[in-house]
This record gives sequence, C-alpha cells and structure tokens, in this order.
Amino acid sequence: MLFNSCKKDKPGYGSIRVNLTDAPAPYQQVNVDIKQIEVHVVPTSGSGQWITLPTKSGIYDLLTLQNGIDTSIVNATQLPAGKITQMRLILGSNNSVMDNSVVYPLDIPSGSQTGIKISGSIAVNPNTTIQVLLDFDASQSVVLQGNGDYHLKPVIQVL
Repeated sequence: MLFNSCKKDKPGYGSIRVNLTDAPAPYQQVNVDIKQIEVHVVPTSGSGQWITLPTKSGIYDLLTLQNGIDTSIVNATQLPAGKITQMRLILGSNNSVMDNSVVYPLDIPSGSQTGIKISGSIAVNPNTTIQVLLDFDASQSVVLQGNGDYHLKPVIQVL
C-alpha cells in the first residue's frame, strides 16, 4: 500500500517510509538479516542517484509479520521529488529457516553481494510522505534443494 500524507519538507522534497510484512509459510521461523535498503531516485530535474536509506538493520522473523502485522524498517526519510525506479534490499549472512524444530542456514545465491533488486516506479511528490510496504513471501522465497540445503530466493511484492 502506498499512503500519502502531508508533511513539512523542504521545497522539492518528499519523504519515504518502508515497512515489511509477510504471507503465511509452512515453517516455524524464516529469519532474514536485513542490512540496508537503497533506492534509485530520478529527481524531477537532474540525473538519477542511489540513496542509502537509514535502515533499522537486524534479523527479522518474517513469520511474525503476518495477518496485517508489519514492522517499520525505514522511518520517514527525505528524498528529492521525482521517481524511485528501483529498490535494493541488502541482506547479511545470518539468514535461517526453522523446519520441524531444526534450524537450517539459508543460502542466498547472489543477494548478499548485489542486493535483492525490486523494480517498479514510485512517485515521490513534494511535501508528501509515501509509505511502501514490502510483502516478503516466505513460502515462495524459501527453496529446499535436492541435497537438503535451503536457499533464499526472495519473492517480494511492493504494496
């Protein structure tokens, strides 16, 4: 969901707030180690730039974020007015899944180096705050390999 609200910002600036939620999954826990969120902003005038948002880094159990429950991972942060063309979710190495009371590491094939890319176009309007909800689908994101290892191939929808 995207919400707009009035906020006193500098002329030519808006703000973004980012929350995280999840859909049900057949595991006891799905823990993701969120390090930071970056956004690619193309201002109304000027060229695009990557901006690192002040992220509440930590390990989040996605399964506690279901049925209308979400958590803030970026408080309201000013951005130049324009468009966000892409987001990157940078994950650390402490990702895990608990299945049948056993904790397994979650391997991320390339996400910890380059980040998980989330494409789309989000308008940043002057003097407004947009709220972006990242719906991290743990059920589709955790993949059991034939050798018994678990991989994390994030399926994330921007609401």
